[in-house]
Amino acid sequence: MEEAEEGWRKAVKGAKAGSTSLSCSGSCCSSLAMAVKDPTAVERTNLLNMAKLSIKGLIESALSFGRTLDSDYPPLQQFFVVMEHCLKHGLKVKKSFLSYNKTIWGPLELVEKLYPEAEEIAASVRDLPGLKTPLGRARAWLRLALMQKKMADYLRCLIFQKELLGEFYEYHALMMEEEGAVIVGLLVGLNVIDANLCVKGEDLDSQVGVIDFSMYLKNEDDIESKERNDHIAAILDQKNYVEELNRQLNSTVSSLHTRVDSLEKSNTKLIEELAIAKNNIIKLQEENHHLRSENTLILMKTQHHLEILLVPSITGVPAVNKVDAEAELQTYKHSRQSLDDMYNEAHRQLREESQLRQDIENELMVQVGMKHEIELAMKLLEKDIHEKQDTLISLRQQLEEVKGINVEMYKKLQVSDDALKEKNEIIGRLEDKTNQITATMKQLEQRLQQAEKAQMEAESEDKKFKQDYMSKSESLQKDITQKEKQVGQLETDLKIEREWRQTMEEDLKREKETSSSLKTETQQIITLKKEFLKLQEKNKQLKNLCHDQEEALQELAGKLSESKLKIEDIKEANKTLQGQVWLKDKEATHCKLCEKEFSLSRRKHHCRNCGEIFCNACSDNELPLPSSPKPVRVCDSCHALLIQRCSSSVP
Repeated sequence: MEEAEEGWRKAVKGAKAGSTSLSCSGSCCSSLAMAVKDPTAVERTNLLNMAKLSIKGLIESALSFGRTLDSDYPPLQQFFVVMEHCLKHGLKVKKSFLSYNKTIWGPLELVEKLYPEAEEIAASVRDLPGLKTPLGRARAWLRLALMQKKMADYLRCLIFQKELLGEFYEYHALMMEEEGAVIVGLLVGLNVIDANLCVKGEDLDSQVGVIDFSMYLKNEDDIESKERNDHIAAILDQKNYVEELNRQLNSTVSSLHTRVDSLEKSNTKLIEELAIAKNNIIKLQEENHHLRSENTLILMKTQHHLEILLVPSITGVPAVNKVDAEAELQTYKHSRQSLDDMYNEAHRQLREESQLRQDIENELMVQVGMKHEIELAMKLLEKDIHEKQDTLISLRQQLEEVKGINVEMYKKLQVSDDALKEKNEIIGRLEDKTNQITATMKQLEQRLQQAEKAQMEAESEDKKFKQDYMSKSESLQKDITQKEKQVGQLETDLKIEREWRQTMEEDLKREKETSSSLKTETQQIITLKKEFLKLQEKNKQLKNLCHDQEEALQELAGKLSESKLKIEDIKEANKTLQGQVWLKDKEATHCKLCEKEFSLSRRKHHCRNCGEIFCNACSDNELPLPSSPKPVRVCDSCHALLIQRCSSSVP
């Protein structure tokens, strides 16, 4: 059975090799046809395939190596060589006074104009002391872009600017066609790799860029071993990804803690401001009461004065007293109007202060609700993080158990294979021995038959000699005795051979028993294989669990981003509230904009945005603010600034 299985495997491998040779021959035919049609297209496809192989090999080797690569790492060096060939394809030759210039530094230098973040790389490349040629600068630029993990972004900006690239490349160049966009898309996968390259010590000017194809030509044994390692690498990658997500969640939780602390501080500030506003309202109420009492006193005095003035007019006093009374009445009316204006303004300020108080209380309620919601979200997040940490620990334990079981199964398989090989060798030796024993048995049987024939012939001769030659009996007796001795010897030989045959039969029975034990062991190996398949299915289920947990983590990240946006809105509202400084009426004697002095006709007005005091002409504007949704009085400068902000925020 084992020989048949080995033959079947060899036949399958031969069929695969034949199919690959046929596919290679087909691809060669298609490439020959393309070469006849357009050789530049064939060059582009070859460079694209080489870029695919180099990027794939670099990512796979980096994952198995540990993701931190040095400049001496061979797959990384080959990747830079392939990228250099891709960027050199279809370059235009620029003539100068001394020589012809054909380097990739020109198009790479354009990136800093298109992508502002690339200015640091270009400046650092220009400042490197050991670089003398443009090709060396381009090689240093590629290494720095890979370390920044932005090579794909920089080259994507270049590819979209076809007009600028047309100055450096021919129309059939790789960077001008679709293959360039495909390579840029493949470069996004390199963001997984962490590279630590020392550009200063390398001699980048004199390096020879030759592609080593032996790195990409692999044997079947290497492919099988890599397939085994890929499975382990994928599990390790998933483990690292889950750990990174856990770290990110911990960082977001700490940031949320800090934001909750800042919200508590802002809450305390708002409470203090509310207390100040309450004190202001109480003061205004006291001033209102004081003004009312003064108004009643003035009314009483004027009525008494009028009564005094009216009495002489009745008794016939001259008309001069009437004129004075009318003048005093007019002055009284003017003072009463001014007092009424003061009262109305104080009443209006009371209303505004009460509205501000209500708005601040509403905002406080909203912030308290937000704080409770954030605390609940924090608690839920902590619960989820603890649960996911427990699942991570259980997954790690299960991974370690699976690894241990795999190692044990692998060792058992190796031991069973070695035992099978040894027992097959023993069975072959026993079969050779049995064949030898059967051959010797046949030879002994032939000898017995010959001895029996000789005995029969001797007996017939004895009878003849007894009948015919009685005289020669003595000589015949001597011959008979000799032949009897030979027969005895032959009988002893027969006994020895029979005993040896019995021992050989016993050995055969023992070997049959060993072969039956080997069969039982092979059955045990088959059961072990079945158990291994079951373990693989459990491993797949664990992978599915990991995937579901990753999706749940992504949903949590989305919820966290929404909570971040809400917290930023609250911060902006707090900033606007904190920025206001309410100037007292006693401190302002002139308008802040026109600098005109305040009087009874030119009244004082507060700006609800900055808190300064202005005249009616300089603050005759109304706009809704974050502190109050209703339109409120705003000065000219704040009005212009708020309108400018609204226009800049609208896309």
